[in-house]
Amino acid sequence: MSTHVLCCDGAPVPIALASLPISQTTAIPDTSVIDELLPVLAADSLPRLIVLGDDAALASVLTHLMRTERLHVEIGYVPVDKTYGSRAYQTGTGNAAAKRAVEGRASEVPLIRDDTGTVLVGRAVITGPGGEKLEGEAYVDDAQLFSGKVNAMLVSPTLELPGVRAAVPRFLRRRHWLAGRAAQLGTPGAVVTRDGIANERILPRSSFYRHHENWLLVR
Repeated sequence: MSTHVLCCDGAPVPIALASLPISQTTAIPDTSVIDELLPVLAADSLPRLIVLGDDAALASVLTHLMRTERLHVEIGYVPVDKTYGSRAYQTGTGNAAAKRAVEGRASEVPLIRDDTGTVLVGRAVITGPGGEKLEGEAYVDDAQLFSGKVNAMLVSPTLELPGVRAAVPRFLRRRHWLAGRAAQLGTPGAVVTRDGIANERILPRSSFYRHHENWLLVR
């Protein structure tokens, strides 16, 4: 097995990863750094890449692997602190997550992407422009999530099928999540923030859905 660590934004390296080859990159991994690793990983029948970073870093790696048709690479995820992605995929954090990433087995999990071809691993928050209320209509598969104005729309991946879930945050009330294959929104205008990274464009629609291929999560 060929295992390599991609360390993002100078994250501290857990003891469990210290003996492995490590490549340093920015908080949002440079695709050229990923491309340099792919031939090395391709030389092994069981390539494994461990992402040491946050949800946005993992999403960037998975987006590049999806677009270059390399989702056969096993992926370990080692966040320094708890993230929405670490909760969704139950990876743990720090050295505990590192041990899982090195010693664990890979299994297929749903890959969630949006209509721009960007992968989501933690949470998307959709609001109106300027953080105002979100106006429109949203569905998860055939079930209506809301119609009218709401504070925001939340979208997250799930470890098991059907793959994606969405909810509307409600003050002092428990969120009701709807799960399905796709979550779709039509709106006069919305701002989408994926894994903490805001899209600067105001969009008339947004969709998150399960990709036709899964990704290989080590845990």
